[in-house]
Amino acid sequence: MDFEHRTGSSQDRGRTAHSHFDDTNGTDFQLHQRIVSAPVDFGAIRSEFGLASEYPAEAVSDARDAVDAFAGTRVDRTDIEFVTIDPPSALDLDQALHIERTPTGFTLHYAIADLGAVIVPGSALAAESEIRGQTHYLPDGNVPLHPTVLSEGAASLLPGVDRPVALWTIELDNNAVPLSFSVMRALVRSRERFDYAQVQAAADSGTLHPSLVALPEFGRLRIEAGLDQGAISLRLPAQEVVPDGDGWRLQLEPRTAADDWNEQVSLLTGMCAARIMVEHKGVGLLRTMPPPPASAIESMRRTAAALGVEWSAGMPVGRMLAGLDANAPAALVLMSEATGLLRGASYTLLAELENPTPDQLTHSAIGAPYAHVTAPLRRLADRFTTEICLALCAGVEVPQWAVDGLKGAAETMRRTDAVANKVDRACVDLTEATVLAPRVGTNFSAVVLRAANGSRPAEVFVSAPPILARCEGEPAEGETVVVRLVVADPGTRAIGFAYDGGVKG
Repeated sequence: MDFEHRTGSSQDRGRTAHSHFDDTNGTDFQLHQRIVSAPVDFGAIRSEFGLASEYPAEAVSDARDAVDAFAGTRVDRTDIEFVTIDPPSALDLDQALHIERTPTGFTLHYAIADLGAVIVPGSALAAESEIRGQTHYLPDGNVPLHPTVLSEGAASLLPGVDRPVALWTIELDNNAVPLSFSVMRALVRSRERFDYAQVQAAADSGTLHPSLVALPEFGRLRIEAGLDQGAISLRLPAQEVVPDGDGWRLQLEPRTAADDWNEQVSLLTGMCAARIMVEHKGVGLLRTMPPPPASAIESMRRTAAALGVEWSAGMPVGRMLAGLDANAPAALVLMSEATGLLRGASYTLLAELENPTPDQLTHSAIGAPYAHVTAPLRRLADRFTTEICLALCAGVEVPQWAVDGLKGAAETMRRTDAVANKVDRACVDLTEATVLAPRVGTNFSAVVLRAANGSRPAEVFVSAPPILARCEGEPAEGETVVVRLVVADPGTRAIGFAYDGGVKG
């Protein structure tokens, strides 16, 4: 999956962590060992993948001079006490939320930075963003989609300042099922910014900000609703490269229940946006994923049986995975195998589907049609899809720039998603190799995620430091074994272990 916050995304920067498994989220593992590497040159990775950090001067000028094209027509909703939830160091704040319990359910207000109002179609800024596609996050700094004067300044939903937004209003019943939803242009002001750990601590102590008191209940209900409709969320270890003095270290991304609750807000909004575009049967762009082949699910069932995991015939794979202890070796094995169910994520243009089937419209990992609309500061597609939803909800023509540019935006997203995944992997691989280079020949305890199969070597997870890597030999799937580090080459970014059939860990 690949959402703006990893659900089982993303990709999308919900965190600046990286995983061997594309489109998978973190877990609650906390173990890591302070094995620190020498300085790492991530600049070489920027050069290898052609990431241009410097923005053209004309585009920077456009960003600096940007004004709200709809300033005179916005609805003033500065009365709503919005707050933001983001990683501690983030300044590109796309979203602000306010959720409240009502006698009949919930009312969610979700404010999204309105980039369509401040980027002039055909300008140097528009052209450059349409080349870059998305923000790339590297351990030593970001390569931004937009100049930081805009993405971390004038358009960011920082607290205490008025900002133009696309404001989603979603009414839900007592089970957090949406009853009505719409989006309009508005002016809002965020009151406070929180990170995930702060929200979790406040939830645990019963001191949540009034704008977030209903979030835990909403989040739990939405997670259940997702499982009911076939959603699959993977809780695999997600590696994170973090600075440590003059060097770097690997650790596992901390993930809290607050991450999951907040993620549900973005997922729900993306589902509502998809329904708006699908129901109007016109221009639109969905994030889709085909259903997994029956053979892949049958293979998982055989693996579960071999590991002694009960899985009733009628239980969806997502609910089975959700019921596992994420720290158990069997869970790691099954979630690792489940990544094979989540293949083929793409961007689907509604205009290119004459009589679409449900499978063509659906993101199978979510179990519903879904669109990217909640991260326009960091992802190109969201500016176009948000503009389309704004027009459809207002009953006006979709602006021609959004119609004409949608196909190109989809192509750019496909291209840059592939680059982002390679950049993430390269950064982790380089850090792993640099951290472990002095320890070639050392033994480590590891869980075997996949047994060797023909020409495909086994894959193991070492928790300290957190490493996912290939392993020579024939270790048994699901076992905890001792493996020996045989390769750690920063020049080639190669890591490899070997299993000699020795003592179990």
